[in-house]
Amino acid sequence: MLLEVRDLHVEFRTRDGVARAVNGVDCAVDAGETLAVLGESGSGKSVTAQAVMGILDTPPARITGGRILFRGQDLLTVRAEERRRIRGAGMAMIFQDALSALNPVMTVGDQLAEMFVVHRGMRKKDARARAVELMDRVRIPAAAQRARDHPHQFSGGMRQRIMIAMALALEPALVIADEPTTALDVTVQAQVMDLLAELRREYRMGLILITHDLGVVADVADRIAVMYAGRIVESAPVRDLYKLPAHPYTRGLLDSVPRLDRKGRRLDAVRGLPPNLTRIPPGCAFHPRCPMARDVCRTEEPPLYEVAAGRGSACHFFRECLDDRDH
Repeated sequence: MLLEVRDLHVEFRTRDGVARAVNGVDCAVDAGETLAVLGESGSGKSVTAQAVMGILDTPPARITGGRILFRGQDLLTVRAEERRRIRGAGMAMIFQDALSALNPVMTVGDQLAEMFVVHRGMRKKDARARAVELMDRVRIPAAAQRARDHPHQFSGGMRQRIMIAMALALEPALVIADEPTTALDVTVQAQVMDLLAELRREYRMGLILITHDLGVVADVADRIAVMYAGRIVESAPVRDLYKLPAHPYTRGLLDSVPRLDRKGRRLDAVRGLPPNLTRIPPGCAFHPRCPMARDVCRTEEPPLYEVAAGRGSACHFFRECLDDRDH
């Protein structure tokens, strides 16, 4: 297994109390596999990714438990120098706000070339040529000329392609894409997702896609993990989850997506708001918003029940959820 996250816990100490952002996350991704992590804002998706990348090492964030195994090596126990070596060469991250992630006063060519100079010891001329090759690989027109431009001179879709090129520069085994299509129009979203899927196949890299949009990942993910209040509440192969969700929250997310076979029907949004992470409700954190909630849901936190081989649901009544096929 390329990456295994076991019982990960992350908290933030704030003036209002301790925010439990990640509460016992378990997930895994192998080479050539795509895992999509879904959930509303504040569910813990990005914090989990940042913990894996090792960029949550300063207060107020604190990893309080768990293991992050990359190729069998626990990243939470290695030295800082080794962690930096793994970051970039072993794993890389594509951030959702490309304009903020890129240096505004450096040309994109220089930013790409810098990675080869620092990590590979290349001469600047050779690094620059490699940067142009990468820009061409992610389909930026006239790459040699555009390499002399600054980030603000590119469209949102082109900046996201540059971020993808930076992530792939050192040919990492694992890439984490955090909301890579945020603020892009539908056509550009499809182009970016197709590009990521193509590069995953070509490099046989593991890919973790973090998003709140189920429609974006339907055609590219192998498995889906749905997060709520810092926990994975459902995990399943992509086709099984879309065909028949085993958790009321997943069902709510699916019902809120427009579908051609439901023309004229009202979209059903998940009622209420996500919980305050400093005051997560007892029992099942989703029970205040759940149409299936009963007394046990308010007092007992459900484990991740095994629904079937390779599929889990953190719902006391997952069988009833699965049986409601006419929903």
